[in-house]
Amino acid sequence: MSLPIYATFGERVWYYTFRVICALIFIFLITPILVVIPLSFNAENFFTFTPEMLRLDPDGYSLKHYVDFFTNNEWQRSFKNSLIIAPIATIISVSLGTLAAVGLSQSHVPFRRAIMAILISPMIVPLIISATGMFFFYSKIGNFMENSMGLDKNLVGYIKVILAHAVLGIPFVIITVTATLVGFDRSLTRAAANMGANPLTTFFKVQMPLILPGVISGGLFAFITSFDEVVVVLFVGSASQKTLPWQMFTGLREQISPTILAVATILVGLSILLLTTVELLRRRSERLRGMSPG
Repeated sequence: MSLPIYATFGERVWYYTFRVICALIFIFLITPILVVIPLSFNAENFFTFTPEMLRLDPDGYSLKHYVDFFTNNEWQRSFKNSLIIAPIATIISVSLGTLAAVGLSQSHVPFRRAIMAILISPMIVPLIISATGMFFFYSKIGNFMENSMGLDKNLVGYIKVILAHAVLGIPFVIITVTATLVGFDRSLTRAAANMGANPLTTFFKVQMPLILPGVISGGLFAFITSFDEVVVVLFVGSASQKTLPWQMFTGLREQISPTILAVATILVGLSILLLTTVELLRRRSERLRGMSPG
């Protein structure tokens, strides 16, 4: 978008000043990532650029840290744990968050604002406070499942971490689905009901296809939240449920391994892919609701 020819001198100054400020903020945020990515290809076990790297010497670059990630048992076990915990937590978050958003979108629901505030509180309250509360809450649930239900201790650990991550992901699903429901045409559900469709059929055949981009976007945010989370899993989980971020935290604290840089680069690539998907879904949602040209 360019300035109109009738823009004043002050408007032109602010137009370019604003873009310079945005560019500086972008550079400030992206520079650490731009430093980490090339360092992950360092041929030496250093966290700094070697003379060979600065000279762009091919001998200064190597994929050995990526090889270490894919062959090291500790890294692979934590990676598999993340791949187990994050998808299940995402499914729970999407299911409960979507139902909550649809229910709270109804005008006849009492205390909607208060309920909404409670449901999204996990993303507002400092994470260390939430983690402390989850520790005491899920420890009692874990003792009940182990002592009264006879479940395996390792299984109980996974259940606690999955439920805790689901709680953290639900607010993102509620917010994205609620935003999608703002432009939803209520007459469609009334028309479906008039034609004899029950509420379940109406939801899956009429409502869900239109709010699906928001549901998927919320699910992606919930997945990223669970996959990148480290504080809650330190409180709720045990060594058997060590996730990838936990392993990275341990690597930084106990053994300075450049493999962390390789893992960080992989996570950055995964985040870029997921955020690109979210943006494409957002544009599709706007087209479906008639908010942007097709």
